[in-house]
Amino acid sequence: MIKIALAQLNYHIGNFEQNTRKIIDNIKRAKQQGADLVVFSELSICGYPSGDFLEFSDYIHKCDKALEQILPYCDTVAAIVGAPHRNLSGKGKPLFNAAFFLENQKVKHICHKGLLPNYDIFDEYRYFEPATSFHVTEFKGKRIAISICEDLWNLNDNPLYTGNPMEELAQQGAEIIINIAASPFSWDHRTERETMLTQNARKYGLPLFYVNQVGAQTEIVFDGGSMAINPKGEITEELSYFEEDFKIFQVDKIISQKGRIPEKGEDEKRKIEVIYQALILGIKDYFGKIGFKQAILGLSGGIDSAVTMAIAADALGAENVLGVLMPSAFSSDHSVEDAQKLAENLGCPFYKIPIKNTTDTFEAHLKPWFENLPFNVAEENIQARTRAVYLMALSNKFGHVLLNTSNKSEAAVGYGTLYGDMCGGLSVLGDVYKTDVFRLARYINKDKERIPVNSITKPPSAELRPDQKDSDSLPEYDILDPILFNYIELRKSPGELYQLGLDKEVVDRVLKMVNFCEYKRYQTPPVIRVSSKAFGMGRKMPIVARYLG
Repeated sequence: MIKIALAQLNYHIGNFEQNTRKIIDNIKRAKQQGADLVVFSELSICGYPSGDFLEFSDYIHKCDKALEQILPYCDTVAAIVGAPHRNLSGKGKPLFNAAFFLENQKVKHICHKGLLPNYDIFDEYRYFEPATSFHVTEFKGKRIAISICEDLWNLNDNPLYTGNPMEELAQQGAEIIINIAASPFSWDHRTERETMLTQNARKYGLPLFYVNQVGAQTEIVFDGGSMAINPKGEITEELSYFEEDFKIFQVDKIISQKGRIPEKGEDEKRKIEVIYQALILGIKDYFGKIGFKQAILGLSGGIDSAVTMAIAADALGAENVLGVLMPSAFSSDHSVEDAQKLAENLGCPFYKIPIKNTTDTFEAHLKPWFENLPFNVAEENIQARTRAVYLMALSNKFGHVLLNTSNKSEAAVGYGTLYGDMCGGLSVLGDVYKTDVFRLARYINKDKERIPVNSITKPPSAELRPDQKDSDSLPEYDILDPILFNYIELRKSPGELYQLGLDKEVVDRVLKMVNFCEYKRYQTPPVIRVSSKAFGMGRKMPIVARYLG
């Protein structure tokens, strides 16, 4: 009876000392608890994704040295760890994405990844050579099919790939499937992932053990959710989501144990809860892995800054999140009151810095050039940029990281001011549409009122001119967001959007705004990714283009 331990850990890219220590600690833990084999996730030694660090020979050398440090601990227990492996053939890319099977203090077997994802946030073919042959690993009388993440994703003739590693491994008499992964989170991906894994187990009639990493690496969040699946394709055991976990499974028990089958519609049911959890983890790891402790943000009394502050307080501790109220000549009394009440509800410190005198000074100095011209977006943006100057001054003086509060709807259509409300070190809501920001606010308030109700119910406004509302410049968000979702996430063309019954004039106007404002998004902070198509590293669009769609 083989006992397999899954170690679901939070790695830090390039932090070889910490990553190696975590791996060794969990090998010791597996040994103490009687496991035969302990499994770690994809590229666990260096962290995923390492990006162009993989082009540094010294970086790969440090991976090799870390493996040497781990080997002595694999005596009475074996381990599978992920690391880059040099391609010494002289042809192709210089590295393989590899799984190292460590047993009896030696590298017993090295498995290379065959299906290299090269879409959205993935860029593996930039660094790795795909494997062309696959071999089972013998361990304690069993033949184990070791696969690396995407290697199981050509189950139903995926058009992205021509090969099927698991098919080759099955033909070699595989008896157990182990998949080590770095599978990123998006709110609508969990069921798809579970379905793919369970279908593999069911097709080949084998137990499947899947280990995913957990934690955030700047924009990308990994949600964990490692699992064991029986040969019928039922999920029998799951590890935690959004936190480190460790569990030992007895293979024979998994084979006979009953489980659940993934259900359609589950992603939508848990959407807001998991987005909230992902944003918490995204903030926590961004600060923790860089070494910052405190955040600062501007408080307007509106829903975006309110939700951002509430999430940041939950991630970092309320005492570590500083809010700055910066009322202008156009700020309403209730907005200032709502912002102050929010900070008090959450227990966050706050400052109040009126900006009228500062903006008046800017306008006075610009008067020779602005004279006789009407008040317009130029004066509005002076207010937004004045606030940014105050926030960045406080950030620099006290070492706080400025959190950007813009949502995905605003970022999509350019409804924000460059070097003003679009600045910051991290964008918390940049992948959350406005309609979901409202849902997040209600979720945050599910037990008690933390976000003032007035911030949720009042019409959204930038308050940069008298009686301004977002709807003066944009379609209502319940009209705007479906257009954006179908265009950005689903990549539907203008014609396809018309066929959905969406108003042609509104669609054309929105898409022009989205495409024209690409230059703004190139200059914004990294966005915590919670959807299948976020702005940033996973969406590459030209700035100078004339395509309507």
